[in-house]
Amino acid sequence: MLQALGTELNPAILVFDIDGVVRDVGGSYRRALADTVENFTEGQYRPTVTEIDTLKTEGIWNNDWEASRELVYRYFKTQRDTQVDVDFDALVAFFQSRYRGTDPEHWNGYICQEPLLMHPPYLASLTEANIAWGFFSGATRGSANYVLEKRLGLQAPVLVAMEDAPGKPDPTGLFDSVRQLEELHGIPASAPVLYAGDTVADLYTVQNAQKLDPSRTWIGIGILPPHVQDTPEHSVAYGSVLKQAGATVVFSHIEELTPTQVYKLIATRT
Repeated sequence: MLQALGTELNPAILVFDIDGVVRDVGGSYRRALADTVENFTEGQYRPTVTEIDTLKTEGIWNNDWEASRELVYRYFKTQRDTQVDVDFDALVAFFQSRYRGTDPEHWNGYICQEPLLMHPPYLASLTEANIAWGFFSGATRGSANYVLEKRLGLQAPVLVAMEDAPGKPDPTGLFDSVRQLEELHGIPASAPVLYAGDTVADLYTVQNAQKLDPSRTWIGIGILPPHVQDTPEHSVAYGSVLKQAGATVVFSHIEELTPTQVYKLIATRT
């Protein structure tokens, strides 16, 4: 369980996406996506990092299995001007064989190599500042728990994963994570909510939450995933995309979103 929230400041809620925010998935999820597309196009096409980013800026391809299938469809449409029939279950199984690995009990895939972008002392600082935190991710529950519980050592954190809610930008999962945090900590329904994510779909989710529940403050926080920070130009371009999608501010690392920054952002919106 979490330690008790502090009492010095009015409570706030901060929900995190996981991929690209809590962990670097440039060499894992995205690598598995590229492997999958290459396999299902018979070795004829392997999408680049930029092509994957371009697809995700459309705001509806948060699920990497579906994104893989879509890139396969688009390749064959371009090459043959025809629609191919992709066995989605086979595609998912191949993707998982790369991402999780070949041993279902002891994962040995790309997931084992993911660098962490968040650390327990950061979460402790949020708790001390009366900021309740949890996670809403399009990752599977198994994958999310792997990083949250096994890697970060968290015990039963509030988590809404792929199996628990519709995919982003549907805000149902965000609402659910907020509700769980309210109940866990006795937080009033008027508390402001911040959601930190690294994709257009994440920011669209916040905008949709605001439309459905305009009675409270919703703040979208953009986080630059590591793979876009290879050059200053790439970082600026990706940050601009996140701001256009609704990010109030964009950070290069999640731990730059300190408790002080959280309350400064809330102050500008209330």
